[in-house]
Amino acid sequence: MKRTRRNHSASFKAKVALAAIKGDKTLVELAEQFDVHPNQISDWKQQVLDRASTVFEGPGKGKEPDLKELHAKIGELTLENDFLERALTKAGRL
Repeated sequence: MKRTRRNHSASFKAKVALAAIKGDKTLVELAEQFDVHPNQISDWKQQVLDRASTVFEGPGKGKEPDLKELHAKIGELTLENDFLERALTKAGRL
């Protein structure tokens, strides 16, 4: 019988991954305890290890904003504002 797809919360994944990192139990034991596949535990563990350094970056740190994207967004919003201003002027609302 095939099991339906389950969505686990981030806190559950973190709990399982930290238990795997701790190393007190084997992946098979953890899989039985938490009712998930051992490969899934390995994936979650690797994700935690890969992203652990970001915990100490602090707010606002990390990826630099892409200036081209920001300039494009400014241009897009300027066009929208101009369009709306003209439409409101024609409608007699400005």
